[in-house]
Amino acid sequence: MINFFSDYLVSSLRLSVPLAFAALGGLFSERAGVLNIALEGMLLIGAFTSAAATFYTGNVWIGVIAAICIGGLTGLLHAFLSVTLYVNQLVSGLAINLVAAGLTSFLSRLVFGGGNAQGIAGINPIRVPLLADIPVIGALLFRQDVLVYLLFLLVFLSTYILFHTSSGLTLRAVGEYPSAADTSGVSVQRVRYLAVITSGCLVGLGGAYLSLVQVKYFAEGMSAGKGFIAIAALIFGRWNPIGTALACLLFGATEALQLRIQALGANLPYQFLIMLPYAIALFALMGKKNRSTPPAALGVPYWRDGER
Repeated sequence: MINFFSDYLVSSLRLSVPLAFAALGGLFSERAGVLNIALEGMLLIGAFTSAAATFYTGNVWIGVIAAICIGGLTGLLHAFLSVTLYVNQLVSGLAINLVAAGLTSFLSRLVFGGGNAQGIAGINPIRVPLLADIPVIGALLFRQDVLVYLLFLLVFLSTYILFHTSSGLTLRAVGEYPSAADTSGVSVQRVRYLAVITSGCLVGLGGAYLSLVQVKYFAEGMSAGKGFIAIAALIFGRWNPIGTALACLLFGATEALQLRIQALGANLPYQFLIMLPYAIALFALMGKKNRSTPPAALGVPYWRDGER
């Protein structure tokens, strides 16, 4: 029973990691006032790029760096469209999602032949001596890979930066009152560019985790709506790094539960089990509709006086 519970917790954590990277990336973008619905496309692009780079070089860390870089470039594209060209942020994000789905599908057929990369090198877990043998906690916290430990660090580092530094205050001010930030000498455009590029880099890490750790191959459309669940987790966590990470853990636990129900051979249509994480995300958003207040300038383009 203890082993079953331990395995379930480990699976929940592993399934929540790409969600958490994506949601954390979305948090930086949206705290700066830029709606980032392109998390799904960024995840998919990061997963493909990391798999392709690892496939060609045989080095997983080159794959991780490539995913971060392509994620940042995708964030730069989103920032250019929405911040410089004032394209509707929702339309820009949806366009990136659609392009990512088609482009990764096309390129994967060129790179991997059949469209999928099977058996690429992956990132192995690190076993911490002595601590890894602790029942339940050992397997959960002390037998994880580098990206999981990096995620733990990023969650607490993001909390500190956002709420305890002048840079975090500037970022939040741009997302709440961009005109006031501009009046005080802050470049709203520059802050939003940096936030969206950072967002893309973090989401790219989530894509790398998907292909190099979680499954160790690339398949077309493998993000499977995780970017949208990350957006739900971001809202459910009230745009707070720790709350968002806990929301991702909830959704990861739900996905792990439906996989175990299927494995036990329950007499239920598998389609109902597959939709369970998305249903939980929907109910979570319904319960938070009156308590989650987004940044005041979220999704609103900012024009300086005389630019319109």
